[in-house]
Amino acid sequence: MKMRISKGKKTEANISRIVLVRKEQGLETFITDPGQKRYVEKRLSGDKDRVLLNQLDHVEIFVELDMKDAPTTRLEMARKAGFEAHPLLTDHEVASVSVVNGGVDQEECVAFAEGLALTNYQFLKYLSPEKAKQNALAEILLADDGLTDDQVVKLDNLVKAVYLTRDLVNEPLSYLTAIQLSAEIEEMGKEAGFSVEVFNKKKIEALKMGGLLAVNKGSIDPPTFSILTWKPAYAVNDHPIVLVGKGVVFDTGGLSLKPTHDSMDYMKCDMGGAAAVAGALYAVAKNGLPVWVVGLVPATDNRPDGNAYVPGDVVTMYDGTTVEVLNTDAEGRMLLADALSYAKQYDPELVIELSTLTGSAHMAIDKYGIVGMGNASREIMENLKASGEYTAERVAEFPFWDEYKEQLKSDIADLKNIGGKYGGAITAGKFLEHFTNYPYIHLDIAGPSFNKIPFKYHGKGGSGVGVRILYNFFLDRSN
Repeated sequence: MKMRISKGKKTEANISRIVLVRKEQGLETFITDPGQKRYVEKRLSGDKDRVLLNQLDHVEIFVELDMKDAPTTRLEMARKAGFEAHPLLTDHEVASVSVVNGGVDQEECVAFAEGLALTNYQFLKYLSPEKAKQNALAEILLADDGLTDDQVVKLDNLVKAVYLTRDLVNEPLSYLTAIQLSAEIEEMGKEAGFSVEVFNKKKIEALKMGGLLAVNKGSIDPPTFSILTWKPAYAVNDHPIVLVGKGVVFDTGGLSLKPTHDSMDYMKCDMGGAAAVAGALYAVAKNGLPVWVVGLVPATDNRPDGNAYVPGDVVTMYDGTTVEVLNTDAEGRMLLADALSYAKQYDPELVIELSTLTGSAHMAIDKYGIVGMGNASREIMENLKASGEYTAERVAEFPFWDEYKEQLKSDIADLKNIGGKYGGAITAGKFLEHFTNYPYIHLDIAGPSFNKIPFKYHGKGGSGVGVRILYNFFLDRSN
């Protein structure tokens, strides 16, 4: 579905509008009728933080935002307020709404519009017309005198990047094979302006990417390895920042088969990391950020066909490391390891890898944040965590002590692909670190990448997590 955010004017008449105000603020500028003004003021003076006036041919909603909280908390509260206002617009079938800054911080006005737009997302592709009830809202006009047209366009592009990322995650394997994922990424590149090169199975075999090929052995569909590049002439970095995303388009667990209920049944989302990398490149390129970024997406499905790799196999990886496979459901780290080794040729400034990697991370912090760890400098990690706070895609940093590597020792190979019973999210990260020789951050998005029930403006299904935190991180790096 399409959603457009553009610049609007505060003085537009007979158009539905949402006015953002502070507590005990005068409303004379926005309400001329004394009776309506008294009604709104009385409602807002109580325990209500939003009031609707039905003007028959349009609606007016007054939303009160609290200024007591810390700045990043206020931004998230503004996004939530956008989420909470959405049902009112839906109920009144509002197609176009003006979001008016009536006295709040400019960033809060933008955050409100962002939350409203992200709430409006729907994935209706496979519903029959009589069951696909599309939201009426198609346009948000941002009425804030301090915002430029360019700022509003960039917000619109960022929201679209999240929409596209969610679309990818929500697509079933019946459509989104590894080959189709690469094709979708190519289309995103054409639209946004970044280049895409796709390695086919023959090329992957020639490169001896053993991890990716091992996972693919049980599939009748070939793997792909996509390289996404945004390198503007005016880039501020001399060495690229490389993003690596796990592209397992469906994960049965392989021969270490997952139980179907509440485990395998939503594993179309196991390429959430790949989708986030594509979405982040789309936003960065579309908005012309002066940062050199490369994305690497190894992709395949993981199935238990007759020739599938089995527990006990030893796989030789792209960099020559031998890995004893003790669990074929620990497949994401196998193909990510090849991509991380491949990233060495770029002599990167930093590598950030995103993956729906472990149930351990999901169990630790649920859907409320991203599990992060790595060996990058404290400054880089804190900058990324600050972007997480700003966008409410928060990073819970786990320890990354070398003692966790002890669990990965094998009697017959260089590494095992799983550790012991405890610390599974961390041992997975330490396994991946083995294939790096550069500053590295691992982001496990297993918890927030897919919502089985609606969750705030993140919605139901694919959330698009990873796009907004990465975009903000690159925006800060641009300065």
